[in-house]
Amino acid sequence: MFGKSINLIKVFGFQVKVDISWIIIAVLVTWSLAVGFFPHYLEGLRPMDYWILAILGALGLFFSIVFHEFWHSFVARKMGVSIRGITLFVFGGVAEMEEDPKTPKSEFWIAIAGPLSSLFLALIFYLIFDLSRKMDMAQGVTSVFMYLALINLILAIFNLIPAFPMDGGRILRAILWHLKKDLRWATQAAANMGSVFGFLLMGLGLLNLLTGNFVGGLWYFVIGMFIRFVAQNSYRQLMVRNALQGETVNSLMKKPVYVPGDISLREMVEDYVYKHHFKMFPVREGDSLRGCVNTRQIGEIDRKNWPDIMVREITKQCSPENTVGPEEDVTKVLSKMNQTGLSRMMVVENGELKGIISLKDIMAYISARMEVQGDGSFSD
Repeated sequence: MFGKSINLIKVFGFQVKVDISWIIIAVLVTWSLAVGFFPHYLEGLRPMDYWILAILGALGLFFSIVFHEFWHSFVARKMGVSIRGITLFVFGGVAEMEEDPKTPKSEFWIAIAGPLSSLFLALIFYLIFDLSRKMDMAQGVTSVFMYLALINLILAIFNLIPAFPMDGGRILRAILWHLKKDLRWATQAAANMGSVFGFLLMGLGLLNLLTGNFVGGLWYFVIGMFIRFVAQNSYRQLMVRNALQGETVNSLMKKPVYVPGDISLREMVEDYVYKHHFKMFPVREGDSLRGCVNTRQIGEIDRKNWPDIMVREITKQCSPENTVGPEEDVTKVLSKMNQTGLSRMMVVENGELKGIISLKDIMAYISARMEVQGDGSFSD
């Protein structure tokens, strides 16, 4: 889902990251507050004062989103679901769960924790706003608290809409899952609601575009497209997980094609890459596994230097990033491939290379199984 991200802080063991796309939102929010929101409610201030208030408001929004996602993460951890971290991106924030909740109860409490935390913040900021107004504090200060109370209330209400992938959609899925005892059906129903809601937002966006509200219309349309995409993709992801359920690396790995460490990059490209069309090759010297080399590494080196550079010189050592165990669950391998951007991994046990598992082979298996069991059921 994300591109390049920047690590910010750790909160109770959760790494908070900011996707580069968040910069767009930070700039837009600050600008809209400085030229729209605060000048509308507070007249007569200097332009610099409006920008100061806007920056404070944007920082408060940043805190509010992190607070919202933190409580998703905290409850998930209590429910036994591993969390990679919290990432802020162009459409808000997300708690990155390494796996889905195992029960409807855990799904419900993880999902509802975020909106409840936003309602709590809305109440706290409103009480501070009310107290500061009674104490005759500067209007600029009170207006920031008013904005933060309002934005947290909106955040809670919007997230409670029963449309996947929003929190309300996950709550709906948990309830349907509990009632029907069927996760696939519950996911499909919640995802359909998400698709409909996304379509409605896209329609609202087009209506705003036609009436002259270009920025607002474009924003509604893009959010609607994003919600539709995630909603539709969530059901496909569940089908993939079901197809791979119980499958281990051992059953899908293939025999490796080794590259000697003492040949040049030009020889490797001509004799191995062009012949086998793989993006990654394990490197062996004698009977020992040295590591691996991928085509991305070679592509970063000037072609004229290929004859003078030995494969061993750019070999990456074996690490948890590029290796998996033969008994590892294939769904976890897919997750690791997504995180690292690698499409092929070495299967290593006790320092010995057992085989290679590739994204292409995993997807071919999924495709074949879905064709054989075309009704969507993956029971044996």
